[in-house]
Amino acid sequence: MSKLPRIVRQTFTIARRDFVATVFTPTFLLFLLSPLFTIGFGLVGGMGASSVASGSTDKTRIVAIVAPAQQAAMRAADARLRAMFPRGDRPATLTLENPSADPQAQARAAFAVRKGADVSAALFGDLTHPTILYDGQGRGDARYLAALAEATLRTNPTQTAPLSTATLTSIARIVPTEGGHKQAALVAVIGIFFLTLLLAGQLVGTMMEERSNKVIEVLAAAVSLEAVFFGKLLGMFGSALLFVAFWATLVSQISGILPAQYASAIGQIGPAVGVPIFFLLFFAYFAMAYLLLGAVFLGAGAQASTPRELQMLSLPITIIQVAMVGLALKAIGAPDAASTRFIELFPLSSPYAMAARAADKPDLWPHVAALGWQALWVAIAITIGARVFRRGVLKSGSGRPLFRRRNAVDISVS
Repeated sequence: MSKLPRIVRQTFTIARRDFVATVFTPTFLLFLLSPLFTIGFGLVGGMGASSVASGSTDKTRIVAIVAPAQQAAMRAADARLRAMFPRGDRPATLTLENPSADPQAQARAAFAVRKGADVSAALFGDLTHPTILYDGQGRGDARYLAALAEATLRTNPTQTAPLSTATLTSIARIVPTEGGHKQAALVAVIGIFFLTLLLAGQLVGTMMEERSNKVIEVLAAAVSLEAVFFGKLLGMFGSALLFVAFWATLVSQISGILPAQYASAIGQIGPAVGVPIFFLLFFAYFAMAYLLLGAVFLGAGAQASTPRELQMLSLPITIIQVAMVGLALKAIGAPDAASTRFIELFPLSSPYAMAARAADKPDLWPHVAALGWQALWVAIAITIGARVFRRGVLKSGSGRPLFRRRNAVDISVS
């Protein structure tokens, strides 16, 4: 018998062994369906972000302060011009106002924060030489108002000479708009997601490495597994804090190097609870999201004995996190819906949804209850992870509650 058939048989034997070991496992089904999950949760996140954007657009208004005799003509011109835009690119809704004794002060007062509406641009003065004020994100709306003034005066379509020359003036807002609250909520959700996914992912391989080199057995003999799990979480969380502090310092200086128009646009983005309190709440919810996800990652890493098992166990956790972000984004678009209350209570999505709530609503008492609720689930996740590791990996422990279990060191001494 030649060597070639023998090598071929050996090759196929090894290939069949690895194929069966990989495919005939429960986690491979999740791996097989992961693109479907990713696409589905991506659609959920996309629809949530779209609802945030559409909600902000629906609440945006442009104001034209014109004489009552010109309002009918401007309303008709607005209908003609608006029909030329695709539905998703149409300008903000037009509001017509009668001029007061001081139209300039009236136009500036229109930019004050109003419940349910944000004004992005305001026109006042004679339509042949109007003045248009706009905020950091309303330059496009200001140009539309200039075109609208021209269309209102133009009665002869064949006339080519311009009839209106507008002066566009950018103004800075003192307080963020309602749309700015929504954008701050979006930034909070995405920021917590990327920070937790980037930093908590380091915990995945920690337990597997110490399990393979038998360090975990030594630690478990000296202290309780709950202390091991929580201690590792706190240790890695300390390094995460250094990472966040470094990048927060850099990001805080961005407004000083940006052009004025971009700095003005960023200035309109702000939380409803105020910047200092929002930073404290953002940090608290990031800590809860990190500890909860880290506890889940530690539990998954403790069950994995090979890098391949670790990857397959980590995949569904990551997909679930993407789903939680999609739910939180959906909650931003519908803050008063019944589904939003469920998203704020569900442990995995609660940190994201409540951080968004801090940006969108000024009330503070729900955050105290939410942080206590999330801390409870962090303790539950650590306890479950330690118990599963004790019974499934170390093959020890009776599974009794922690307060009824004697410490391992006390048993050895007695």
